[in-house]
Amino acid sequence: MSRLLLIGAGHAHAQVLKDWARSPVDGCELTIVSPSSLSPYSGMVPGWLAGVYRYDEICIDFEALALAANARLVIDELDELDPAGRRVTLRSGVSLDYDVLSLNAGSTLTPPSDLHAAHVLSLRPLRNLHAAWESLMSNPDLVPVRGCLQVTTVGGGAAGVEATLATLARLRAHYPEVPVRSTVVTHARQILPGMAASATRSARRALADAGVAIRLESELDDDLARRSDLLLWATGAQAHAWQRASGLAVSERGFIRIDSQLRSVSHPQVHAVGDCAEWATPLPKAGVFAVRMGPVLSKNLRAALGEGRPRRYRPQRRYLVLLATADGSAIGSWGPISFSGRWVWRWKNQIDRNFIARFCIPRRPPSVSHDLPTSGDPA
Repeated sequence: MSRLLLIGAGHAHAQVLKDWARSPVDGCELTIVSPSSLSPYSGMVPGWLAGVYRYDEICIDFEALALAANARLVIDELDELDPAGRRVTLRSGVSLDYDVLSLNAGSTLTPPSDLHAAHVLSLRPLRNLHAAWESLMSNPDLVPVRGCLQVTTVGGGAAGVEATLATLARLRAHYPEVPVRSTVVTHARQILPGMAASATRSARRALADAGVAIRLESELDDDLARRSDLLLWATGAQAHAWQRASGLAVSERGFIRIDSQLRSVSHPQVHAVGDCAEWATPLPKAGVFAVRMGPVLSKNLRAALGEGRPRRYRPQRRYLVLLATADGSAIGSWGPISFSGRWVWRWKNQIDRNFIARFCIPRRPPSVSHDLPTSGDPA
């Protein structure tokens, strides 16, 4: 009996489970480890923050996928990885052995511990954002005595821009009588670096319409931090601590180095995709790459288990970016071309809902493990 272990409930692993449900590999014990049975789709997170979607509407149900794939879902998180011994240790202390390992564990983001803002919200990892956001919105002390909310975002990339606009829309709807002010601080020379200039101009207009001040080529200073009732931390993806300590080859930033077959360059029995992995020429930390990696990963995991031949992943040179502006419109970018309007939001909404629908499987009775199972057969 071969053992395939999936760590993380990312977009690519959703594709693997969907493929396994359709055609399992004979003699393979499949286990997936995730901190939650529901995994949010990154493209819909800004809409959820803005109140457009319920949280369950933006999530892929990995419990249902695991049941359909005859896999065991273990609710836990990776703590240590021993690629030489082909073993992982989870936060609970449980150890799992594997023959083939796939990592789709996303990235993290840790704000400095000395920030003096009233509330600090990190936009990564997404699994922690749900509880933090719901707690914030139910906090009666969010609105200060002075009766004005200052929202500050550190980071001017796509995540920072979308989160700022979504948060402002939600707070203004929730507290219609309270003035809400906002500032975006970025060390870059422009917001949305790397995107089309026309898309950047559209984003600046959307931020201006929402009353957002922009500080370019700047760092967060203590005065602004102290005046901030809510500080959104969106400075970019960081590697998990276990990645550097794993013994796998990693990049300077700590992400797992992978080859064209999505394998670790140092330990080929380990595959990695999405934000936790890094190509020889680093790819943007965007969900569209993990989505495209999914079918290739599924084929290559089968090949590693003796079924078929591996394929090469070829990243797309251009990719579509759709940013919600939380006012019924969205901004689109494709290479040097950009477009915006309410029709773009309708298009984005349809694309996102269709993506979630691809993985919708009716639930059967639950078979979720919180402890190490003694049997490889699903309950």
